Amino acid sequence: MSSSPDPRDFLDLDAELSAEDRAMRDAVRSYAQDQLLPNIAEWYESGALPAAELAKGFGQLGLLGMHLEGYGCAGTSAVAYGIACRELEAVDSGLRSFVSVQGSLAMYAIHKWGTEEHKQEWLPRMAAGEALGCFGLTEPDAGSDPGSMRTRAVRDGSDWVLSGTKMWITNGTVADVAVVWAQTDEGVRGFVVPTNTPGFTANEVKHKLSLRASLTAELVLDGVRLPDSAAFPEVRGLRGPLSCLNEARYGILFGVVGAARSCYESALEYTLSREQFGKPLAGFQLTQRKLADLVVEVNRAGLVALRIGRLKDAGTLHHNHVSFGKLANVRSALEVARTARGMLGANGISLEYPVMRHMSNLETVLTYEGTEEMHALSLGQSVTGLAAFR
Repeated sequence: MSSSPDPRDFLDLDAELSAEDRAMRDAVRSYAQDQLLPNIAEWYESGALPAAELAKGFGQLGLLGMHLEGYGCAGTSAVAYGIACRELEAVDSGLRSFVSVQGSLAMYAIHKWGTEEHKQEWLPRMAAGEALGCFGLTEPDAGSDPGSMRTRAVRDGSDWVLSGTKMWITNGTVADVAVVWAQTDEGVRGFVVPTNTPGFTANEVKHKLSLRASLTAELVLDGVRLPDSAAFPEVRGLRGPLSCLNEARYGILFGVVGAARSCYESALEYTLSREQFGKPLAGFQLTQRKLADLVVEVNRAGLVALRIGRLKDAGTLHHNHVSFGKLANVRSALEVARTARGMLGANGISLEYPVMRHMSNLETVLTYEGTEEMHALSLGQSVTGLAAFR
């Protein structure tokens, strides 16, 4: 008979990883535990993040645009990228978001849709953490319906002039380049916008109660003049930005497994050490039922993420597979966090423990990169063939 399952990897999912994937897990986990975890409570409480320092560290680890090929990018497997997201989000969703926005939104957009000049100019520096990017799609009045965006780009001679506002833009206040999507007479188009261009302003979004260890901005484009070469040459319509969002959602469905794991492990350790009525809390039936539920949800989410990662590496991934993973795994992670919060009692609301911080972050993760309702409708359309978005 085999040995008893590891409470921290009950189904031994990491045994399914390749040697490369395990090496990535170990490197990111070690960095996260040594460099990020000791500081995350302070960053979260202060609502600040040492962006330049983090970018340099992530760049040295090869995490920025790691699943992209060439231009200084590591070219890892999709599963390796997912595992890196998992280990970062085990510390905080804001840290995974930092890497995800850089690599899966800004860098991916340039890598997928940009010109060779765009790629040569930006990707090597972004991969090294020497330049930061952001992704301007969401607007104050255009979230789930990006096709209703009001930001507009008009031709003026050989130039483009952009005007409009983007909202909830991660890394916007520290970005060197913004990928901005705008309405044109030719449909929605993407533009590579250096943030030092006259007319470009990034205003910090303050008073957040979630994702506090993440820098969020409002982007204002007031007559930003760009050369024709700033536009992505081929892609028209929402196909461009939605392809990028699918990459970011993939990182989320892996990342939240780390947040859920952190909450479960915290609840397990706490209930084993905390005594009431003469024995550890973990010795009570109701507590053990909750722990059983948590370990099931954490491992089930891990299975979903790994399967979707395998599909991505095999080239057979459909965007509705990603919707499945984001919907299922974020919902599971949030339920784990809420349950674990209660298991820690009054200590559950303290920053000395990670649970309340994860729970608050996951409320944002549930909403961004497609709300729960939008992913549910995507799955509904996939299984019925009937669109119910309107």
